[in-house]
Amino acid sequence: MNQDIVLKTILSRRSVRVYSGETVGRDVLLRLVEAGSAAPTARDKRHFVFFVIDDRDLLTRLSSGLPNAQMLVPAGHAIVVASDLAEAYGGEEFPYWIQDCAAATENILLAAESLGLGACWTGVHPREERAAFVRDALGLPGSVHPLCVIAVGIPKERPQPKNKFGGAKVFWNNVKGG
Repeated sequence: MNQDIVLKTILSRRSVRVYSGETVGRDVLLRLVEAGSAAPTARDKRHFVFFVIDDRDLLTRLSSGLPNAQMLVPAGHAIVVASDLAEAYGGEEFPYWIQDCAAATENILLAAESLGLGACWTGVHPREERAAFVRDALGLPGSVHPLCVIAVGIPKERPQPKNKFGGAKVFWNNVKGG
């Protein structure tokens, strides 16, 4: 097994916004959700709720109601990553759902890259008007908190990877670099 395949996937992943319009099989989309479900969660609460969307009308509605989501319709598929706080925490406010759903989102993005798919996420949380819009579009109860909507599809063009490490600030042990 190639020992650095995970690193290669991470470093080559790019947001894809231009899609061919071809269909992705539901079995493949389910594998992406499986990857999202494998993400770690605080207190090992498995509170994820994933909504896989391949209905054109619903994609159009989401695309028109969310900023920077125009790629949903040509992508042909979307995954909404959310948390059901009522189910996981009995309605208790638990702020770590955000990190948990972000980890699930990254797993989905990396899985899409590894399968040759294109993907791009658009933020919903912390904008309550966006969350309310997604809840309304999908018929969700108020206990479900959507973090993002991920466009998934066959890329028409694949952006070249960028080296994003060059400008990173890295300190060893403390801010003085000691």
